[in-house]
Amino acid sequence: MNSGSVGLSLLVWALCGILSTFVQSKCHFRPAVATYVSLAFGQYVVEPLFMPCAAPTVLVKLVSMLGVIFVVAVNCWSVSMAARLQVLLTFIKMFALILIIIPGIMALVNGKTENFQNDFDTDSLSLTKLPLAFYSGLYAYGGWFYLNFITEEVINPNRTIPLAIIFSMVTVTMFYMLVNVAYYTMMTANELLMSDAVAVTFASRALQGVAPAIPVLVALSCLGSLNGGFFLVFYDSFCRMLFVGAREGHLPAIFSMIHIRRQTPLPAVLCLYPLVIIIMVRGEIFQLINFASFSRWLFIALATLGMIIHRYRFPDHPRPFKVPLAVAVIFTTVCFFIVGLSLYSDPWNTGGSCALTLSGVPVYYLTIKKSCIPKRWKKTFNYLSLHLQIFLEVAQQEVQTY
Repeated sequence: MNSGSVGLSLLVWALCGILSTFVQSKCHFRPAVATYVSLAFGQYVVEPLFMPCAAPTVLVKLVSMLGVIFVVAVNCWSVSMAARLQVLLTFIKMFALILIIIPGIMALVNGKTENFQNDFDTDSLSLTKLPLAFYSGLYAYGGWFYLNFITEEVINPNRTIPLAIIFSMVTVTMFYMLVNVAYYTMMTANELLMSDAVAVTFASRALQGVAPAIPVLVALSCLGSLNGGFFLVFYDSFCRMLFVGAREGHLPAIFSMIHIRRQTPLPAVLCLYPLVIIIMVRGEIFQLINFASFSRWLFIALATLGMIIHRYRFPDHPRPFKVPLAVAVIFTTVCFFIVGLSLYSDPWNTGGSCALTLSGVPVYYLTIKKSCIPKRWKKTFNYLSLHLQIFLEVAQQEVQTY
């Protein structure tokens, strides 16, 4: 939609994989991320029931909410159950990708190449839309964030984490490229854009015998991504923005507590749920991708810029992870370019994300830096937190893992 041609869209997929391989950052807490994954889940559950008509938006959102409720319940109930579910859904996801890739590549090898004619037709190319194409592509590779969440539990992370990122990103990039090649083999670009559930359209043409299974597998794949976001962001003690922010005193202490029997961060998980539902009611998948991607890549650009500045300010500091300066400079420049141009391409969603991000500055200054909260408010917060702690049966960690 935003790249303008089949060839350039595949190039964007490849470049997004390369870009994601070269960056490592801290975590992110985005209700919007969970929202658009859950909406994709709802779309693939409902779409086959109404084909060839469009699925009702209200029903898609209701099913999406049920998916979120299921994942929240699992992550509140048991950490081990959430982990086992994640392993199962990951295998299902890989199986679904392979099931799509094989018939598509076989058709391509057998000479079905008509959809790749004029691959790089530039008639529909618009420079201002390219950042939005990269936002969608980079979102798809966003799972690399989660590798940084387990640094505390990894033996020799200086060696293991970079290897894990490189190996996983190369593998995922190859899978995504092959899946998209398979799609383009069986569908024209216009047919792909017209489909609200591309895998369903693909299955009806290439996998007629098992076509009904594809939307189920894709829906389970989305459920796995949703569960992974909840499980990894909130369970691992190294990097949960809400959980750690509360632990550092930036948020009410109740959000840094865990259930006394189940050892799950119950308040933090429950806090995400209403935020996801509110955004889901108001949002649409591509709007949410642009909304969340702006702030995500702005902070990644600022983080890598800070690394460059610190390299010159503190040249003698130890560097566990060594990145060539040219890579850091090019990456930072590309990030700022994408972020800046996206404000022009989609000012409503990216501008809203920018405003929401900037709103954190006065909030931090007034509540944390200067602590201007009236004593009466603090007393009320403490009173509510105490009773909420009793109601939820949560307490601070007894064993420090940080």
